[in-house]
Amino acid sequence: MSLKIYGIKNCDTMKKAFTWLEDHGIDYTFHDYKKLGIDQATIKSWLKIKPIDLLINSKGPTYKKLSEEDKLACQKPATALPVMMQFTSTIKRPLIEFNGDIILGFNPELYQETFLK
Repeated sequence: MSLKIYGIKNCDTMKKAFTWLEDHGIDYTFHDYKKLGIDQATIKSWLKIKPIDLLINSKGPTYKKLSEEDKLACQKPATALPVMMQFTSTIKRPLIEFNGDIILGFNPELYQETFLK
């Protein structure tokens, strides 16, 4: 099983996901937005799988601090890309790539169903 988890190390939700994966012996690769950023090609690949409204973390403090112009930009994939690349915390986390799909957020029941079948 190969999965890649995207996010930031100090996020409480990320910590829950890391703990769950480790407790269940699931190996993963971690992509830290703060250290590595994110590229346009990766975001575009996500947008082929999930709509922009699910990828944007509109409840988070980073999103809430955005200008009205940037918030409007986050509603359309083409204009959201630069905002997501500049303000990586606007991307829902954790974001897990697994078997050609994307799992967003921390959901123990979904993780159980997806990773332990």
